[in-house]
Amino acid sequence: MRFQHSAPVRAAFPDLVAGVVVATGISPDVSVGARIDEFTGRARARLAGGTEAGLPETQAWRRAFAALGLKPTQYRCASEALLRRLRIDGDLPRLHPLVDLCNAISVAYAVPVAVLDTDRISGDLTVRHAHGDEEYVTFGGGVERPEPGEVIFADADGRAHARRWTNRQSGWSAVHAETSRVLIVAEGLHDTAAADVAGLLDTLRAEVAAHWSAPVAHALLTGAAPAFDVPSRV
Repeated sequence: MRFQHSAPVRAAFPDLVAGVVVATGISPDVSVGARIDEFTGRARARLAGGTEAGLPETQAWRRAFAALGLKPTQYRCASEALLRRLRIDGDLPRLHPLVDLCNAISVAYAVPVAVLDTDRISGDLTVRHAHGDEEYVTFGGGVERPEPGEVIFADADGRAHARRWTNRQSGWSAVHAETSRVLIVAEGLHDTAAADVAGLLDTLRAEVAAHWSAPVAHALLTGAAPAFDVPSRV
């Protein structure tokens, strides 16, 4: 499998930086509560100075969503949505230890993080503009068609694994109790994204290895190095 951003997406958003982690041996019988508390504590400290809307990371994504024709306050990037929930509800939802940990890291860095079950992805996975004939499966099992031009995570079978640039992740490849192999993607568009995503990538690698003792492969993707070949065994 190759993970990449399409040339048109890269051309439209030349400052995009992505971090990718591949891990195996994932299981749900891990306790990550203390680490979640630490990362959400970092996020709360940042939110003490204002709302998530004022963070440079969020503002960069709002500009990107606006450029794609999306209303930034109607469709929020994944990290903004989580930060908003943390600020309003005081906590984040609990779904699966790995997902919960990645959500906490996401709010700590204010950078969107997507976690996908690689066994549910067919062939290459490309972040690209939708044609409009792709299939997206909701968490409820319903089927949707992304709007033409919408940025999606699309595999070789034309299945969309995320809509509106991870604003909505598909239930098809979401991590569940039986998931053992994952692809984790973090993306930043703000001025210091290169350094921040690199730091987030290091954090992800350390946390996954510490809790699951999982072999990990990783890459930092930029315009100069836009693709990552996911090893069949890691």
